[in-house]
Amino acid sequence: MPEIKSAEQPATQRPWLVLAIMCIGFFMSLLDGSIVNVAIPTLIHSINASYDQVLWVIDGYLLVFSVLLITTGRLGDIFGYRRLYVIGIIAFTIASAMCGLADSPPQLLTARLLQGLGGALLFPQVISSILTIFPPHLRGRAFGLFGAIVGFAPIVGPVLGGFLLAHLSWRWIFFINVPIGIITAVLALTFAPPIRSGRQHRLDLVGVALATAGLSGIVFGLIEGERYDWGTITGPISIASVIVAGVALLAVFVLWQHRQRDEPLMPLALFSTRNFAVGNGVGFVFQLGMIGIMFVLVLYLQMARGYSALETGLVVLPNAVLTAVGSAYAGRLSDKFGGKYILMTGMTLLAVGLLMLVARVGPASTVWSLLPGLTIIGIASGATFAPLQQATMDGIDPRPAGAASGVSSTTRQIGGVLGTAVLGALLSARLTSTLQSEAEKRAGQLPENLRIQFIDNSTAAAQNYSPPTPPDGLNPATTGLYERVTADTFATGFVIAMQTAFVACAAVLVAAALFCFLFSPHKKPRTKPAERRQAKTAPQD
Repeated sequence: MPEIKSAEQPATQRPWLVLAIMCIGFFMSLLDGSIVNVAIPTLIHSINASYDQVLWVIDGYLLVFSVLLITTGRLGDIFGYRRLYVIGIIAFTIASAMCGLADSPPQLLTARLLQGLGGALLFPQVISSILTIFPPHLRGRAFGLFGAIVGFAPIVGPVLGGFLLAHLSWRWIFFINVPIGIITAVLALTFAPPIRSGRQHRLDLVGVALATAGLSGIVFGLIEGERYDWGTITGPISIASVIVAGVALLAVFVLWQHRQRDEPLMPLALFSTRNFAVGNGVGFVFQLGMIGIMFVLVLYLQMARGYSALETGLVVLPNAVLTAVGSAYAGRLSDKFGGKYILMTGMTLLAVGLLMLVARVGPASTVWSLLPGLTIIGIASGATFAPLQQATMDGIDPRPAGAASGVSSTTRQIGGVLGTAVLGALLSARLTSTLQSEAEKRAGQLPENLRIQFIDNSTAAAQNYSPPTPPDGLNPATTGLYERVTADTFATGFVIAMQTAFVACAAVLVAAALFCFLFSPHKKPRTKPAERRQAKTAPQD
């Protein structure tokens, strides 16, 4: 098997074309993580699904996607990044067609689980390919494109989903992936180089089982915790016991990896690289604070202000555009100055943007009130994704690139899932308290026979983040009064709860920025081809 050095004999003469092709599949996998959210009411009526079943259609994708990233990253090292990427695209495309053709909740859930598998297969291969086909002095720019998609896709999802639901049907939020997936697979096979590490590998099956089981317990517990009120699931099984079992299995997994000197699923030697160890810690904390920003803001716009899903998407779309543009420039700056200080600046500005939203947003705020804070958040987001990826992977040998990308992606996914769970619990608890207080203040505006029921219903509205509906049998005038008072109560209570959540997110982001001091000083990559150090790679079909 002939070996080449990508420094002198590049794996491809068109690395930017290859990256663009691979980012299409990456974009699709991220898009489908958010696009289904806007279709929840439609799915409930179209396929006779319960609310819990539709939530599992969303959460099942996230569960499978999150727990398999370490394994699929390592599979890329073994079988080749292009091969795993194409298999992932094909699986994702077939699953999308199955989703569009589904006529029952079980069929849709099964297809979504397969979609999650496809997304997990292709996702780590993008990062691995960047480390393989780009020399060190261009990786920041490449990760800039990566970061632009990370910030852009989740926001475009609701906009595109709302448009398709308004003009076609819910099935087209899945069918749209089919032609794109086919074209992407063909382009990848045509232009992407078939590269993998030049040595033979074997798959650590015991490690796969331990990592999958452990991560499944943790991710399932965090996703489903609020639904079960963080208590009993069935019999002696509780959310806490599932999470503890997951943590215990991961501890056994780490011990097993320590014993696997030759072919561990997760080479512990990766963490001897200072920036990789620090980057995973920073990435975890960053996702913990970052993930909830749009989650809370979308709830505010839709539930407290009454915006449709499409209108909400259009409000936050400029934010996504700023993130995409900023990410490209941040990547260039990271190549020149290193990701450490760019990342710190981005995280600090994110906190500033959140605090500006806290200061300016009220129960009846217009979009213009949100604009300054959203502008800062959009620019700051663009200065985080690319520098974080570049700083984390700085110094990593491209030969175990798949394992490294799988570990870093998993760490951030777990941080994001934990952040969503913690923020959801904080928001719900604070909203319950504020709604009760606000309802008691406003109850006097209603007829006496409705006041106690109004207070109880308003307090209970915290469970589903939406204002309660008026009781049956009221005359039109009383119904209108009840709706108005309820809307005012919910909007005011939600804003207070949202302010608490945003302050908490800002504090976490400031902590993440401070952790960046632990990164090693930046060493500017040498640009002469003969001096670039790159691991040996070999073509493999």
